[in-house]
Amino acid sequence: MSTEGPLASARLGYLLKHAYLRYAERSREALAPHQVDGRELAVLTRLAGPEPLSQQEAARQLGIDRTTMVALVDGLERKRLVGRRPDPGDRRKNIVELTAAGRTTLIDATEAADRAEQQFLGALGPAAASSFKDALRTLLASGP
Repeated sequence: MSTEGPLASARLGYLLKHAYLRYAERSREALAPHQVDGRELAVLTRLAGPEPLSQQEAARQLGIDRTTMVALVDGLERKRLVGRRPDPGDRRKNIVELTAAGRTTLIDATEAADRAEQQFLGALGPAAASSFKDALRTLLASGP
């Protein structure tokens, strides 16, 4: 293995980590004008589904612990992107819904994130980028 520069590493962990760091920086820059980060965008995306969700349901679907989800929803509520209301079927639960500003932010931030992803994957070309994402899905679906 060559030791000429950081990209010469053949270690998968190194390559994944540094590719993620580069992608995360592009994503962070793209989302900054919309005043959300990647985790907040994921929450907005999940909450925009056809069925209203409680904080607990959204957290479970996203694989986020309850404490983290509360903090994320609190932040989104302070930004006036979501609102909470009691679940009419179970008053112990809060339904979390996007506000009008939240829906606009979701659309705009998703477009920005998509552009950042396309720029990041651009060096691969469309077919290789699609194959790369398919390979990652296969690895993730194969279990722990």
